[in-house]
Amino acid sequence: MARAGLTTERLVRAGAELADEIGFEQTTPAELARRFGVKTASLYSHLKNAHDLKTKIALLALEELADQVSAAVAGRAGKDALTAFANVYRDYALKHPGRFAAAKFRLDPETAAASAGVRHAQMTRAILRGYDLAEPHQTHAVRLLGSVFSGYVGLETAGGFSHSAPDAQESWTEILNALDTLLRNWPTTS
Repeated sequence: MARAGLTTERLVRAGAELADEIGFEQTTPAELARRFGVKTASLYSHLKNAHDLKTKIALLALEELADQVSAAVAGRAGKDALTAFANVYRDYALKHPGRFAAAKFRLDPETAAASAGVRHAQMTRAILRGYDLAEPHQTHAVRLLGSVFSGYVGLETAGGFSHSAPDAQESWTEILNALDTLLRNWPTTS
């Protein structure tokens, strides 16, 4: 019989909070059980194993992020949409570092296809339609944006910009301006 009060949703939300506190990689069923004051075995009527916990946290993070991006970019185009999109990713990563790491967790193809990751790709391509990029340039641009956002946030959260001028926000704004310029003037020859 399942322990009273434990549900899959409650465990996943608590796992996401734990990931933000101690790191996604350190979030395990044993750590989660300690948080609830139960034996690890008590969780296995709701979770299959550690991989299942990490997958569920990743799916939660992707859904939260997609909802926030969707709300931020609604009705925007071009640079305004790009900036709103980028700022949501950065703000989410700074506020929820464990969940942001979880959003990059490698999902099996079937799970990935049914996840909010698909919405992320669709929203990125929707933003790029404002820049009139045809394939394969659009795919290259999607990869560039993902690399820049993830790389910048990774360096920032690791403290990479804390001891130098200009401040991280000024650099972020400059980078978004440069990305907008690049996307408006994308080179179309190989």
